[in-house]
Amino acid sequence: MLPDAGVVSPRGDVSEMGAARFFRRTGEGVYDMADLARATAKMASFVDGIKAQHPGRPVYGFGYSNGANILASVMIARPDLFDRVGLLHPLIPWTPDPAPGLKGRQVLITAGSNDPICPWPLTERLADWVAAQGADLTTAYHDGGHEVRREELAALAELLRGPAPAAL
Repeated sequence: MLPDAGVVSPRGDVSEMGAARFFRRTGEGVYDMADLARATAKMASFVDGIKAQHPGRPVYGFGYSNGANILASVMIARPDLFDRVGLLHPLIPWTPDPAPGLKGRQVLITAGSNDPICPWPLTERLADWVAAQGADLTTAYHDGGHEVRREELAALAELLRGPAPAAL
């Protein structure tokens, strides 16, 4: 999508039945909030380090499912870290505190209205919260489930290829 971009792809440090995840869960859609806080701080520190190595360069983040969840948590805690954020099928089962630093930041949220992993009402609640923070929100929804569809990839490409971010 961006042939000249540097790509950094962190991997989660938590194993759940052999799958790498970014934080522990106690059940489907039930987060270990203390571990999420640990993972959020760790990821924010990681991104800070990348930004320090490349001063003045825009930083775009995108993630799918568990990757979208950790990215959303970092975006909520540290809205200053990313110029653009793409959240593909995020699940945020809590109401975040206000994050005025999201004002003007570009955020994409994609989802399936019949997603059994990320319930539709929680997706809508997150999108409403992001919009209320003043972010430049774009959504790409489909009538399917947890799979990523072509229209979501097109929306992500548009987010990533869009004009250079305005100074915030």
